[in-house]
Amino acid sequence: MTLSLLIPLLICVLVVAILYSSVGHGGASGYIAALALFSVAPSAFKPTALILNILVATVATFSFTRAGHFSWRLFWPFAITSIPCSFIGGYLNLPPHIYKPLVGLILLASACRLFFHSKDDGSEVRHPSMPVALSVGAVLGLLSGLTGVGGGIFLSPLFIMLKWGKARETSAVAALFILVNSTAGLLGHLSSLQSIPGFAPLLAVTAITGGIVGSFFGSYRMPNARVIRTLSVVLTIAGFKLLFV
Repeated sequence: MTLSLLIPLLICVLVVAILYSSVGHGGASGYIAALALFSVAPSAFKPTALILNILVATVATFSFTRAGHFSWRLFWPFAITSIPCSFIGGYLNLPPHIYKPLVGLILLASACRLFFHSKDDGSEVRHPSMPVALSVGAVLGLLSGLTGVGGGIFLSPLFIMLKWGKARETSAVAALFILVNSTAGLLGHLSSLQSIPGFAPLLAVTAITGGIVGSFFGSYRMPNARVIRTLSVVLTIAGFKLLFV
């Protein structure tokens, strides 16, 4: 890739990492869109996005946990079933036209719902039952592995809309959820690592930098309503990516 294309790509990755990490996400859907925009080989999309996702989600997990927003009780029932299902999803290669339009529309609908109902109404959080959490975790893990994203893009709107967690608590749980599922998805798709471009280290440094900035503001500075509205923007980007990229 020429320098004239690499610099704008790095700027896009930086912006995506800042935006996504501010709500506890890794940014995989945004990275895939950026890679497609700058004509990177399609075979490199999934492994490159997952690696960047893992790096940024690690930073976001640290920031939100250090700020005291993480709930282990809320996290583990979803993760215990999502991890093996994400591995399976990463191994499978289903035709994209089967699942991408449906998932994209669901994300866009979730984005609209969150954007226009972003106020914290003070209602009490209702943690899901164990069977519900285990079932949802399995479905989201499979979707995570299939689409090459960490799963938080699906988990966060559910948490907010169903009142399963507060805004920053949701971001903290989503960050670690993305980290473990991205790792499992990458392990299920190890053969694709040979497709990672040579400039990936530059992408990694840029993504980590953006992750540090975004997760700091998300975990300490942004009010809850803004966290939720930022999440709606992230969901919109992800939805359009699945529909049109």
